[in-house]
Amino acid sequence: MQQDGSFSADARFDAVLVGAGIMSATLAALLHELDPGLRLLLVERLEGPARESSAANNNAGTGHAANCELNYTPMQADGTVATAKAVVINAGFERSLEFWGSLRERGELDTSTFLHQAAHISAVWTPVNIAFLRQRFEQLSEIPAFAAMRWSEERTELTDWMPLVMAGRDLKQSVAATRIERGTDVDFGALTRAYLEPLQRSGALCVEYGTQVRDLKRLRRGDMREADWRVILQGPSGKREVRAPFVFLGAGGGALPLLQRSGIPEADDFAGFPVSGLWLVCGDAQLAAKQRAKVYGKAAVGAPPMSVPHLDTRWIDGQRSLLFGPFAGFSSKFLKQGSLFDLPASVRPTNLLPMLQVGATNIELVQYLINQLRQSPEERHDALQQFMPTARSEDWSLSVAGQRVQIIKRSKQGGRLQLGTEVVASKDGSLAALLGASPGASTAVTIMLEVLQRCFKQQLESASWNERLQALLPSIHGDPVQDPALLLAMRQRSDALLDLKG
Repeated sequence: MQQDGSFSADARFDAVLVGAGIMSATLAALLHELDPGLRLLLVERLEGPARESSAANNNAGTGHAANCELNYTPMQADGTVATAKAVVINAGFERSLEFWGSLRERGELDTSTFLHQAAHISAVWTPVNIAFLRQRFEQLSEIPAFAAMRWSEERTELTDWMPLVMAGRDLKQSVAATRIERGTDVDFGALTRAYLEPLQRSGALCVEYGTQVRDLKRLRRGDMREADWRVILQGPSGKREVRAPFVFLGAGGGALPLLQRSGIPEADDFAGFPVSGLWLVCGDAQLAAKQRAKVYGKAAVGAPPMSVPHLDTRWIDGQRSLLFGPFAGFSSKFLKQGSLFDLPASVRPTNLLPMLQVGATNIELVQYLINQLRQSPEERHDALQQFMPTARSEDWSLSVAGQRVQIIKRSKQGGRLQLGTEVVASKDGSLAALLGASPGASTAVTIMLEVLQRCFKQQLESASWNERLQALLPSIHGDPVQDPALLLAMRQRSDALLDLKG
């Protein structure tokens, strides 16, 4: 604030984005492509970008396309599997590939730093789970998005597909697997940095690390359409105030407390249920090099969606790595580097009852988390050996994964534990927050397009934004879920631009 009561130009922005993870970075990239003249501010409480859930060693799963994640196709009472969610997630990931392909074509994104091809495999070895996987395969392979899916119960072929899973396995044990060759691994930490660095260099994006949002409030004026948000920041140089007509809360688990602090009535419907995770990380580089695929199994009854067990090949900061897990746990923190008071501090009169209702109706989840917390190192190693019979404990070490905050939503039927992510926006579109987890990062482009549609509707209807969006995402006005020809065209374009095979 200047002496004459006016607000200084250097403290006014077109948008303030909170949290330097993949969501805010994706939104920043989209906004800049649609209007290069926008002045954006990114605020992050830690000392660098992508240090919470977007980091490759924190993320529960990377490159989600619903090819192999069995929790997206649950068994139904009639003996069939539900496929709708898998189809939508797959289309969302194709949208991300389309966006990355366009930026690479323009010379604005080096995809080799974050995108690697790795087959996606689902593998099971009990009669019940084999029957489930066969049903899933029969249904999905009839859908154009999954037509390339292959099935095998043949031991030689399975050994070629997943040598570490098959080595040392009992010859009498039946094993079945499906495989999609055109799978990927995505280092979302590297992608976040790849989005942010050129925007910073161009001057379009100001980034303040080591800075927390202490308060945010919608300023009242006669015409609320012209009103700003006042955001109070606490950083290395002290406390200061910035203003913007739009605020995005993309701070992972930290988004819920900020959403509550904003005072918008839409926040009253939400609470959070934090779930922590652990990985077993392989320290043998030769073993890691042998694993050329992501191999997902079937989750235990009651397991949260980010806890589907998998033997996972990943590229972390350019190096191939091998992880197994994640094992679930519980912490009242909303962020890995958060506070144990995060959960109790989020309780409000409007969300207390829904939280209690969720606890009472999700006994299996509660029991599962208790059992996970009680696991010994030997029990975790036994779980690893179910996937990799020859695994030696000395080759693996325990690593703490990121925190996930599942959505608890108030409804007329009572509190509901909601899987996936949800965009919560104020009625006037001046503020939006992203809550929830999984698939999250893999469908970030689709999720941020929803933010634009809800908060920048007028701009999207303009000729300039529409033209730029069409150039970025040629399929934007079509629906790949309903149009197989459009899906094929998207994939052919992305494969050519991103050097994907299969």
